[in-house]
Amino acid sequence: MQYPLYVHREGDTSFRGNFPDSPRAVAHGKSMDELKIDAKQAVESMYDGSEQRIPAATCSASESHASQAIGIQVSLLQQVDLAARERHMTRSALITLAVVHELAARYEGQLSCVPVSQRGFVNR
Repeated sequence: MQYPLYVHREGDTSFRGNFPDSPRAVAHGKSMDELKIDAKQAVESMYDGSEQRIPAATCSASESHASQAIGIQVSLLQQVDLAARERHMTRSALITLAVVHELAARYEGQLSCVPVSQRGFVNR
């Protein structure tokens, strides 16, 4: 099973990854390789020994990269930051998750995300 992982750069020295399907699972690494290892461990530790069913991913796990500056009202941004903190997510992860959910019905799950699975990242 593969899960989308949204990767964010933290300064110049590290990366942070969030799973929109599992907001409590967060991955960190000083390199993408370290982030991949930590992401795999985060998913495994959430369900290892648990009776909880592993949920299906909410979007396709094909690889995607994007970077674009946008304008947004400060008050809306403050509300987004509060909602993200409540879910233990970054601002970018919450905004991405909101867009995925909004567009999912229109595009019938054809949105793409960075893949990670219980067995590790898919190499492309």
